[in-house]
Amino acid sequence: MEDQTKNHEFFMQKALQLAQQAYMEGEVPVGAVLVHNNLIIAKGYNQVEKLRDATAHAEMIAITSATEYLNSKYLLDCTLYVTLEPCLMCGGALVWSQVPRIIYGASDENNGCISTGKHLFPKKVQIENGYLQDACQDILLQFFREKRTGV
Repeated sequence: MEDQTKNHEFFMQKALQLAQQAYMEGEVPVGAVLVHNNLIIAKGYNQVEKLRDATAHAEMIAITSATEYLNSKYLLDCTLYVTLEPCLMCGGALVWSQVPRIIYGASDENNGCISTGKHLFPKKVQIENGYLQDACQDILLQFFREKRTGV
């Protein structure tokens, strides 16, 4: 169990590094990695502003990359690590791509597909949250504080 927790923290740290990259580019700081057989096969961070695409969320970019890597529309035996709870759009994409395990850092009380009661995942999907939660929340709070104050 301790090794599993270390793995979760390692992969979440990688997702947090991607969130930092998004932050540096002026994007909402969310990062995601998809892991298969203990190997990161895909990465993503929010690029909504850069790509001028409302669907360019970290999870969506990681899903697209992973399906190309595995040459499959299904991401069976994969785990998504994401710094913020997926929104309804990303949750739907995760369901359709059949990701069996989702681990996220910070909850999203306003738009998260689980926290808002719009839980759409089949019961067989394992969902865990709270890994590096403080760090995941802090970068988001700092980003939006700066946006509000113009600093």
